[in-house]
Amino acid sequence: MAVVVVTDSSASLPAELVDELGIAVVPLHVLVGDRAIREGVDPIDIDYSSDTVTTSAASPGELRAVYERALERSGGDGVVAVHISRQLSGTWEAGRQAVRDMDAADRVRLVDSLGAGLATGLPVLAAARRARDGATLDIVYDTAVAASSRSRTFILVNRTEQLRRGGRLSSAAAFFGSELVTKPLLQIVQGRLELREKVRTRSKAYAKLVAAAVDAAGDDGAAVAVQHLGAEEAAHTVAAQLRDLVPGIRELIIAEFGPTLGVHLGTGAVGVLVVPGGCA
Repeated sequence: MAVVVVTDSSASLPAELVDELGIAVVPLHVLVGDRAIREGVDPIDIDYSSDTVTTSAASPGELRAVYERALERSGGDGVVAVHISRQLSGTWEAGRQAVRDMDAADRVRLVDSLGAGLATGLPVLAAARRARDGATLDIVYDTAVAASSRSRTFILVNRTEQLRRGGRLSSAAAFFGSELVTKPLLQIVQGRLELREKVRTRSKAYAKLVAAAVDAAGDDGAAVAVQHLGAEEAAHTVAAQLRDLVPGIRELIIAEFGPTLGVHLGTGAVGVLVVPGGCA
């Protein structure tokens, strides 16, 4: 048996990688009226601009059930659960409550990815690949923590209204003023979503997005992901630029933001997520 890696659906990992590496995924919830829709499990067709749609974390009971199944699969070797930043979601805290109620709590390690989307997913891949190679629980855990600490996230959004309304954006962004004539470029710093800068035109904003990612990637190879919501052409253009500009790029994933992030980011969002040194 081997250590099993668990994450939540906000990690946005492509299904083929989840299956290949045996990653267990806990669905988060999109709330539409009185309906709780499980991301990645139930069909979801929502209006991302609606102020009546919101999200919620997995419950401690849901997380415990997945952790226990993963621990059984591991044959007792252990579980490493890598979740969305605790600054952006209650999932990590719910996971901690779940572990406290387990008989084999010492065999389940929780990791705050300090990120969201594939900034969670890339550390998950790093940990799952070490687990596949037979690494011990301590090594798999340390791998996830190290990749999470190196990860950098930059996101270009059309408007920040949904993020501010949901409390996901730092109050430091209150000075935005009119967003009709500017494009907000955001970043995640120590798990918090913050304003990086305002850019006048979308073309300049994309250039700033690419430049920030290239600078974060460094010169020693990196794993890179580009995510979007309803902006596939722009995402592929950004990915092509990064492929040319990041020295020795080790991995490049293009994926959509899932609904639980899309509700807060809005249609048209494009993000770049970078782990210097890669996820091998």
